[in-house]
Amino acid sequence: MKLRYEGAAPGWKQGLPLGNGRLGAVVYGDGVSETWCITELTYWSGKQEAPMTASQGKSDLAAMRELFYAGNYAEGEEMASRLLQAEKRNFGTNLSLCDVRLSFEGGDKGNAMTRELSLEEAVYRAESVVGDDSNSNLLLIRETLASHPSNVIASHIRREGAAGITFTLRLEGRTERFDVHAAGEDMLTFESQATETMHSDGTCGVWCKGAVHVVAAGGSIAVQDGAIVVECADEAWIYFAAETDYRREDHAWEQEAASRVKQAAELGYAEVREAHIADYRQLYGRVEADFGDSGASALPIDERVRLLRAGGDDPQLFALFFQYGRYLMIAGSRADSPLPMHLQGIWNDGEANRMAWSCDYHLDVNSEMNYYPAEGANLAECHLPLMRYIERLAEAGRETARSYYGCEGWTAHVFSNAWGFTEPGWHYSWGLNVTGGLWIANQLREHYEYGRSESFLRESAYPVLKEAALFFLDYMTVHPKYGWLVTGPSNSPENSFYIGGSQDRSYALSMGPTMDQSLIRDLFTFCAEASERLGVGEPLRERLQQAIKLLPPLQVGRSGQLQEWLEDYGEAQPDHRHLSHLYALYPGNQITPHGTPELSDAAMQTLTMRMRDEGLEDVEFTLALFAANFARLHEGNRAYDQLSYLIGELCFDNLLTYSKAGIAGAETNIFVADGNFGAAAAVIEMLLQSHASEIHLLPALPEQWHTGRITGLRARGNAEVDMVWQGGELSEATIRAHAPLQTMVRYGERTMPIKLAAGESISLSRGAFATEEQMR
Repeated sequence: MKLRYEGAAPGWKQGLPLGNGRLGAVVYGDGVSETWCITELTYWSGKQEAPMTASQGKSDLAAMRELFYAGNYAEGEEMASRLLQAEKRNFGTNLSLCDVRLSFEGGDKGNAMTRELSLEEAVYRAESVVGDDSNSNLLLIRETLASHPSNVIASHIRREGAAGITFTLRLEGRTERFDVHAAGEDMLTFESQATETMHSDGTCGVWCKGAVHVVAAGGSIAVQDGAIVVECADEAWIYFAAETDYRREDHAWEQEAASRVKQAAELGYAEVREAHIADYRQLYGRVEADFGDSGASALPIDERVRLLRAGGDDPQLFALFFQYGRYLMIAGSRADSPLPMHLQGIWNDGEANRMAWSCDYHLDVNSEMNYYPAEGANLAECHLPLMRYIERLAEAGRETARSYYGCEGWTAHVFSNAWGFTEPGWHYSWGLNVTGGLWIANQLREHYEYGRSESFLRESAYPVLKEAALFFLDYMTVHPKYGWLVTGPSNSPENSFYIGGSQDRSYALSMGPTMDQSLIRDLFTFCAEASERLGVGEPLRERLQQAIKLLPPLQVGRSGQLQEWLEDYGEAQPDHRHLSHLYALYPGNQITPHGTPELSDAAMQTLTMRMRDEGLEDVEFTLALFAANFARLHEGNRAYDQLSYLIGELCFDNLLTYSKAGIAGAETNIFVADGNFGAAAAVIEMLLQSHASEIHLLPALPEQWHTGRITGLRARGNAEVDMVWQGGELSEATIRAHAPLQTMVRYGERTMPIKLAAGESISLSRGAFATEEQMR
């Protein structure tokens, strides 16, 4: 469980990521230099701004809808562009903070070097040969970690051999306002503001103050020309911290970073390291994965990826990639993180900030996908920052619901920011995703269904989702042709369609896109069941139950595909990267192979059609979605193929997934974290599913993982599952209940009921299951 490399890392895309849930660093370098590209989760440009719209609410909404019902899509979209598009204003973005640059004497760029990131310890280590040929046995050893308990990035530098260590440390800001000051002979402090002009006006953003403190044994330390210079030390330690004024009303934050690095130095690196590993392993150590070793595990990661790309067999690389996703989750999102992870997790090389993209919260799959594996991967605590963010989003979304639509409750659209932006995007074709807020809020339901905490249901999940339900009850309308209760005008992110036989113009807006209806069916059903479980809201429950009866059914189109829209429109982009209308298959559960075989066939046809065209967009999140959807259809080999392609073709050398240049206007290959997290979620779906009132063991095991074991996966109902398999067949499974559990366990076509009290467990072999015929 190490990402190991031989040779230098010339840049960010070869560097290795560290994080403590707030501070992030990507570490790269060679024998004479090392760079820490520092990010901070709340270092956002922009500011909070009230919604602004020319919409008159329900009267304008009704007029727009009449145009769409009459088939006048052009005028309907023109009206929506005037009334239901927000201005970007000071939306902002999460920015890179600074670079910590180390320059070493006595090294050579070309000298031998090894680098590794231990997933079991969350520690980066680099070793490089220093000195000339006569002293080629000397090693410069650098070890770096991001401590959550101490809230610092800490490093230990030493040399094996008689010669001392001499290096210079500089801070280089990533934003225009960045000032560095000496604070004695062993510390630099800095002050900066998160400003930029692509996503805001260049004047607004959070303020940050930070410090870097160096301690050395032997030798000397001095500040010279704005840098810390260490000469002839036996060994040295570096401590870095940063703090911002995000959501802070006092001034105490201004001194916290400097105080923190001093406290870490007083503890000493060994104690900081020990506490860091213990804290990290409390989360990481819950799950172990072994998919079988073909012998490739001894090779460097980049070589293993090249062999996989050439058709090689390396099942353990997939286990490593899965655990890497869990590592990134722990590094990027902790229980006390002030914000959830954005499009790039908590890491950012600045590429996305220089173009129309933003390191923000995309609510039309990307932010959700960041957290898709959280519960199943036994990292429920890492989900909590998103829970709190959704609650704040709901508060902000009340004004958007009122001002744009004249409705009660709350809504949000295609994306959001640190300030709780909930308006539509600045072009209706992608920005009028009226269920974006509901999609992200569905993670509240996921958190409850896995943990079964009634207090969380009562105090968080139900209040937020109830207000979302009130919005849609007020907002939706009965379709005059079908009598169905529908949303609209809304889009199916971020796709478009043709009407009739004409392909002269494509359209994005319509009434009742499939994704909207799938999300709302889940919302209404959950709120009705939750209100009964909690013994509250009986009048609302009755309204929801009546509304559910009026929702459109999932439909199969003329090509045998699951329809993306209410009408069977022609697809303007049949190879589109988004699979939003398959929500009912994954992550929803309205489509299952055993429960809805016809709709499952239609979902398979949709996936096949998306993959058929030569113009299929190579996108990291799409590959992860393909894998998860195939897993839900019990197609393990096809899911494996998607993951293999993702690892082999859409990962940088550091195994961070990327979106190719040209996709959605990207100017270069850009890291996007959802591929890493989506792949981890897909692996879980291949090995364990618990979404259809049953726990399904090994539902989509691929041939390549024919022998293996996994422990600690989590199932809905607050249970944990361990499994061992050989020759592609289950050997043994153990299910541990952390709450009363009564469910059906499935293996292939065989099932058996189990009933466990909290704290009980059961071990099952393949022979314990009865066939469905025997059950009858």
